[in-house]
Amino acid sequence: MSLSDKLLCWARRVKRDAMTLWFARSHPATPWPAKALAAFVVAYALSPIDLIPDFIPVLGYVDDVLLLPALIWLALRWLPPQVLWESRDKAETWLAERRAKPRSRTGAATIVVIWVAAGSAVAVWLAVDW
Repeated sequence: MSLSDKLLCWARRVKRDAMTLWFARSHPATPWPAKALAAFVVAYALSPIDLIPDFIPVLGYVDDVLLLPALIWLALRWLPPQVLWESRDKAETWLAERRAKPRSRTGAATIVVIWVAAGSAVAVWLAVDW
């Protein structure tokens, strides 16, 4: 298997696992800490807006390549096995039928709020420091 095949397989798994969390966050057997983390990860993963914009050299892809997969991995570890299996089955069915992930306006709004809060915090910090 070539490196490009391995990377493509990895990207598909990340996409499937993000969809798995989409279904797991609303599963009744998911504990609330896992639901909260899954909701955050799903909002971020499905948001059309990145926390670190991709046009920023190198850093723009850090969230896509490192941060998001790490958060997905952690959220999956917090799920009970039965929830993980059921949610993964639903995710695979969704992706097979629709071949696309849903978009999250809530996720986009969350990222915008984080940017505004960070910008406001920096502005206050600079104003107080001067």
